[in-house]
Amino acid sequence: MRLSSVLIIVASFFSAALLSMFTANFSVKLIEDKSEIGVRSEFDKSGMTWAEVEANGLQVIIAGVAPTEALRFAALSTAGGVVDAARIIDEMQIKAVADIAPPRFSAEILLNDAGLSIIGLIPASTDRADILEQATKNSDSSKITDLIEIADYPTPEGWQDALGFALFSMTKLQRAKISVQAGRVAIDAITDSAKEQSKLEKDLNRAAPPGLRLTLNISAPRPVITPFTLRLVKDERSAHFDSCSANTEKARQRILNAAHRAGLQGRSICILGMGSPSPKWGIAVEQGIDAITKLGTGSITFSDTDVTIVAGVGTTQVSFDRIIGELENNLPAVFALYAKLPETEDSSLGPQEFIATLSPEGLVQLRGRLANENMRNLTESYARATFGTSNVYMAARLVSDLPDTWPLRILTGLEALSKLSYGVVTVTPNMVVVSGSAGEQMASTKIASLLAAKLGEAEEFDIKVTYIEKLDSIAALPTPDECEAEIAAIVAISKITFEPGSATINASALGTMDDIAEILRQCGDLKLEVQGHTDSQGREEMNLNLSQARAQSVLNELRARRVLTSTYTAKGYGEINPIADNKEEAGREANRRIEFRLLRPEPAKPEMQTTLETIAGSSDIEAETDGTAKGKSDESN
Repeated sequence: MRLSSVLIIVASFFSAALLSMFTANFSVKLIEDKSEIGVRSEFDKSGMTWAEVEANGLQVIIAGVAPTEALRFAALSTAGGVVDAARIIDEMQIKAVADIAPPRFSAEILLNDAGLSIIGLIPASTDRADILEQATKNSDSSKITDLIEIADYPTPEGWQDALGFALFSMTKLQRAKISVQAGRVAIDAITDSAKEQSKLEKDLNRAAPPGLRLTLNISAPRPVITPFTLRLVKDERSAHFDSCSANTEKARQRILNAAHRAGLQGRSICILGMGSPSPKWGIAVEQGIDAITKLGTGSITFSDTDVTIVAGVGTTQVSFDRIIGELENNLPAVFALYAKLPETEDSSLGPQEFIATLSPEGLVQLRGRLANENMRNLTESYARATFGTSNVYMAARLVSDLPDTWPLRILTGLEALSKLSYGVVTVTPNMVVVSGSAGEQMASTKIASLLAAKLGEAEEFDIKVTYIEKLDSIAALPTPDECEAEIAAIVAISKITFEPGSATINASALGTMDDIAEILRQCGDLKLEVQGHTDSQGREEMNLNLSQARAQSVLNELRARRVLTSTYTAKGYGEINPIADNKEEAGREANRRIEFRLLRPEPAKPEMQTTLETIAGSSDIEAETDGTAKGKSDESN
């Protein structure tokens, strides 16, 4: 009995213990599930799906890879709002941050009369002292402002070429902003004239290295026209300008419209310039041209505010008075009008005239009438001083009864003739006629201004000058494509040949080299590659070396003929670019050749612009050729 009581007590004790353990485990599991579900639910609501939650007893373990440190902290705060922060175990990691991208290197060079400034960010590998030294030397500037910063990152492709070209361009510029970036250069500059602008653009485009994207914004100020001159001549069939000047684009359009109403055909040059005597210049010229249109024939000349109208022969006095009267009343107040109705000349009298002829070779012949020996000596001396002592032939005769203004008219006519490439000046008592060709677009305007200033606005003159581009020393320069085509044509007719198996140019090909050198001297700076090619006989490696030596030999011959070759390269291609079948002798002969090729920039992919918004560019691309030995003989090349 005593043993049974003990067993009952022990059994009761163990039963209570087991019940307590079960109850405790159930309570812990309930707390774990509630904590885990509650924290995970809050993470889902906050969009923190990357976080992982695991409950272990009273501990709440948070794991996963947080995108940022801020989001990791936000996850801890969110979990702390559900369970006691002391129960949270942080096992989260932070996502690795990518390496910082290298900066976009760029520089701006500001060049003006006040000095030189360089600002920008350049790679550490770029020699800063060398940049400053070259910039100072190329600009001839003693005052330089250095605002360059340096970053230690790899030098981007095309940076050195762009920076080198920018420093070189300073030798040709006086006032400019040069913006530089890898593979890109943008130049904003001002020149003194349109002629200088055209030359500068050609020089810079030719000097740019292959692959460089060059943006040029070069402007030239409007020319100052003194006196501000316009002259229109109308006959029964048409009208033409001897010179045309306008102060605004609107005035130019007004003037050209009036000229077309008068009979002007096709396009005509009307120069925008400075020096207009009145803001109403366009209105006054339009009214004057309309008056000539009503008269039928005649000429009108504007020289600043002086206006001269010479009616055509046959105009009635009644029409002349009415039309001129209307114009006088309508012209703006500052303009003064002089009108002339010419008298009919007696055709039975012999011609009183003086004629000076300038040939394309520069020879001048003087004939016609002069008043006396002193006048002949004066005219001949002036002509020799203007056109050259050995280029003047005097054939004029002496007569009396010439107008008092005859010497002035002759000397003015000779001065006008000097502005032509070739042509004729005819001087009569009532007219000075200048006709011919010139290599300058403003030649007519300059001649009209000269005649109006020297002879007076009331005198009648006629100008028939044609602009010929090939006579223009700037515009007549051949383009790079034209140079390449001309050289190719010469080589096609007379091939550059070599001694067998050597790089020595055959004596028979030296004349071809002379012809090519003559063309290249006219072409100026070109980015040109002299290419050497062989046939397939011989080992490939030796053919490659032979083609390189031959290309270099051609380049040396050009240098010996005083061709500037600083922008030329010599490159051998061996046998890899045949143009004919190497199985036949005629084909092998065609494959052994020298070619001249322009190095053209590769098209660039669009890129996002930076703060240097006007820059555009691409990287240089160089061709590479690998040669492998084939165990052949190269004696036939």
